[in-house]
Amino acid sequence: MKDKMPPFRRKKSGKSFPVKVYTLDAELEFNLEWRATGRDLFDLVCRTIGLRETWYFGLQYEDSKGFISWLKLDKKVQDQGISQQPTTSFMFLGKFYPEDVAEELVQEVTQHLFFLQVKQAILSMDIYCPPEASVLLASYAVQAKYGDYDDSTYKPGMLASEDLLPQRVIDQYQMTPEMWEDRIKIWYADHRGMSRDEAEMEYLKIAQDLDMYGVNYFPISNKKDTELWLGVTALGLNIYEKENKLTPKTTFTWSEIRHISFDDKKFIIKPVEKSSPNFVFFSQKVRMNKLILDLCIGNHDLFMRRRKPDSMEVQQMKAQAKEEKSRRQIERNKLAREKQLRETAEREKAAMEQRLMQYQEEIRLANEALRRSEETADLLAEKSRVAEEEAMLLSQKAAEAEQEITRLRLGAMKTEEEKVHLERKTREAEMLTARLVDESERRAAEADRLKDELLKARLAEKQAKEKLLEFLSRNAYNNITPVPNLYPSGQVLASELQADLRSLQLDSEPLPADLTSYDLITDGDMEQLSLEIEKERVEYLEKSKHLQDQLRELRSEIEVLKVGEKQSELDQLHEEQVRLGETKYSTLRKVKSGSTKARVAFFEEL
Repeated sequence: MKDKMPPFRRKKSGKSFPVKVYTLDAELEFNLEWRATGRDLFDLVCRTIGLRETWYFGLQYEDSKGFISWLKLDKKVQDQGISQQPTTSFMFLGKFYPEDVAEELVQEVTQHLFFLQVKQAILSMDIYCPPEASVLLASYAVQAKYGDYDDSTYKPGMLASEDLLPQRVIDQYQMTPEMWEDRIKIWYADHRGMSRDEAEMEYLKIAQDLDMYGVNYFPISNKKDTELWLGVTALGLNIYEKENKLTPKTTFTWSEIRHISFDDKKFIIKPVEKSSPNFVFFSQKVRMNKLILDLCIGNHDLFMRRRKPDSMEVQQMKAQAKEEKSRRQIERNKLAREKQLRETAEREKAAMEQRLMQYQEEIRLANEALRRSEETADLLAEKSRVAEEEAMLLSQKAAEAEQEITRLRLGAMKTEEEKVHLERKTREAEMLTARLVDESERRAAEADRLKDELLKARLAEKQAKEKLLEFLSRNAYNNITPVPNLYPSGQVLASELQADLRSLQLDSEPLPADLTSYDLITDGDMEQLSLEIEKERVEYLEKSKHLQDQLRELRSEIEVLKVGEKQSELDQLHEEQVRLGETKYSTLRKVKSGSTKARVAFFEEL
């Protein structure tokens, strides 16, 4: 397929038919002329969604016989056996997968379309994903959808209602939706600061290491009629046993294949090694062989393109993508700084409001203490006044008693009886006088004591007022000056502090219809391709140690909740791979070892 597509020009024929094209996140409607070709429609869709990396995608449809087909770009749409429905429907999907998503996918829209397609394939269980990796992928999907985790706005159950995990994973563990949500949330919170395109790319980088990622499976048989699976991938052809789609039994890379062709249901692959026999298998239908050949040609073309310098268009796209990424990074940094400043201002505002509340409470307590001091002073003053009045009254009674004594003494001698009576009366009067004098002295002492307490109370009142003045002067800010009339309530200070706080308020290509064979490699290409292949990376870098530790930890944590009888065959096969320490890439290296002749012989003996 060529990199650059010719523009679509609508001709005025007067006849058209409605077409609906579905992407995984949009629905597009067009009216096509009856003479429109598949390329016309394909280009129209690509322009509509702004897609330039067109070589990965195709238009998939179900033909009138119920067979899933890809629209041929060089033929008229109406000549390709489309269903006779009022509206013709197509799915715009990734037809060929990149070898390395991070290195090859340039446009954000391309990344997003692949993210949606791979995510759907994992959730629908068309791609096997281990439980622990499913949780990690779900956390990136949540980050791409909702953005950064915010504890203040996050509501429990928000993720439990989302379609985030394959049903196969949910069924084989005794875990509630809330338990799964808690584990997804832990990783989700770690992705803070990651943009949507970054989260989707991280999702794809993990998903591309899954065994079934990017594999188109077709049921085939060998010369012994053994039922097998053929897997067409970006790197070559894989052969799988009927019960095991995870681990290929053998594989043939595109660099090892010279020519591919089919004759009815027989599919023939000629290896580069001329001493090797042809690799022959049989499919169930001729239409299936046509589809296999189409996918082989497309994947091989991309395989060769990746090993050549980028075209001018791709170089331009990468430069534009780099500039756009740099611009978005600058914007994200700016937004992050603004967000940090806003959060700082919010914290300062909250701190000042807290200090205001503390000041108001301290003022209230000080006013309360002052009020109690004034009440105590008033009470002591009243007691002192009463004591003085009682002392004066007692002094008056004592003087009257003295006068009575004197009068009695003057008439004491009238008679003896009067004398005796007088002496008795005198003694009683003296005793009463002494008692009155003692009471008067006691009252006077009480009055003196009350006066001292009153003086102390007045002094305490004065000290309380001075302390309040000193407190208000020391804790006032923004040039707030306390004045004496603030003591009773503190309302003036509070209103001025609140006014200051308000001033700080904060003002997100294509095959001919009769094509049955295709030369993958000519003799002139052999040496150059071999040199290019030698320069290729032998294996992908292993996942980071931190990520692997996290996955192992989660696997251990949920292992105790596993329901063994609900495990699928793929789960058991994956566990055996983990036990043996095998990965997708170590398996491919192992089955690719040995000569092509030996691998062909191995396939025929399966």
